Amino acid sequence: MKITILGTGAVGQTIAARLFELGHEVIMGTRDPKETQKRESPNQITGKSFAEWYQDHSGIKLLPFKAASTFTDLVINATNGAATLDILSEIGASNLEGKILLDLANPLDFSKGFPPSLFVCNTDSLGEQVQKKLPKTKVVKGLNTMNAYIMMHPHKITGDHHLFLSGNDQEAKNSIIKLLLEIGWKNKNIIDLGDISTARATEMLLPVWLRLYKTLGHTNFNFHIQGA
Repeated sequence: MKITILGTGAVGQTIAARLFELGHEVIMGTRDPKETQKRESPNQITGKSFAEWYQDHSGIKLLPFKAASTFTDLVINATNGAATLDILSEIGASNLEGKILLDLANPLDFSKGFPPSLFVCNTDSLGEQVQKKLPKTKVVKGLNTMNAYIMMHPHKITGDHHLFLSGNDQEAKNSIIKLLLEIGWKNKNIIDLGDISTARATEMLLPVWLRLYKTLGHTNFNFHIQGA
C-alpha cells in the first residue's frame, strides 16, 4: 500500500518507520522538505534528529504536503492538532477526495503551559472538523489515545489493551482495521465506537492520559476496557 504520513515529528517518524518495515511504500509530507532534512534537534522518542533518522530511512520519500497527498492510498494525519486544519487547507480538499484519512491528532492547547487544555470538546471534535473540511474524504479517528510507539508496537504492553475508532464510513474503518491487524493489534482489542461524532469522547481522554503520564513518569501505558 502507498501510505502518506502528514507530519515529520516523533509521531510521524515512528509510524513511518514501522509501516516501511512492513513493506509499505511510505511518503512523508512536510512544508519544506529541504529544511526538514536539515533539522538537527533530537526528537523525544528516538533521541535522533530528523537528519540522522532520515539517513537511516532513506527509502522513505519526503515531499511537500500537497504532492505527498496526491497519489496515495491512505493518508495518516500525524500533525500537531493546532496546525491540522491549516495543513489540510494547504493540501486542498480536491486532492483528498475519495481517500481514507486516518486522523491521529488531538486538539491540545499549550498556550497556558502544561497540562494543556482542549481547544475543542464536548459538542465538537477535531475529527469532526476534519470531516467537515473534507466532506468527500473518508475520515477515521483512531490511535489518538496512546503514544506513537505503542500505536505501532502494541505487543510492548503486556496483556490486552484497546484502541478506539470513529468514522462515518464502515468500509474505511474496515480498511484501517486490516492495517492495524498487520501492525500487530488483535481484532478483539479494536473497539468501533460509531460515527465521527464519537471522536469527541476519545479526544477528551487526553486530559486523563496526560495526568497519568505526569503521575507515572512515563508513557508506556494504554487503556484496557474490562467487561463483566
